[in-house]
Amino acid sequence: MSDYRTFARELLTFGFVGFLGTVITIGGANVLRHVLGGGPLTSVIVPTVVSTITSYLLNRHWTFRHRDSDGTGREFALFFGLNGVGMVIQVLCTGFTYYVLNLHGSVSYNAALVGGMALGSWFRYWSYRKWIFTPAVA
Repeated sequence: MSDYRTFARELLTFGFVGFLGTVITIGGANVLRHVLGGGPLTSVIVPTVVSTITSYLLNRHWTFRHRDSDGTGREFALFFGLNGVGMVIQVLCTGFTYYVLNLHGSVSYNAALVGGMALGSWFRYWSYRKWIFTPAVA
């Protein structure tokens, strides 16, 4: 497969996995926060962890299946470590909006959540390609 086609397929499948993760994160955060009365940060962290596990499995076995995997757990640990950085980005955006700007409404909460997810997703895609799902050795 050409480099362009490989990149386009990776980007599209990564986007779909990201969409699914977004549904899990935003849906879960809103259920935890507005239905179950959870705290603003806990309501971001719990569904993000569920989304991360789902994303790892789908990215490893679908998006980046043609790339090397050493099978030692290094990839898994890196994935979750880098996702932790992405989650910190999300939590910082939510915490800044809620605690610093003192905006507590649903619209503000979801705007911060989506903004944090966008920044975190950019970081994740870049870091996955660079450090986790590296090109297969010929």
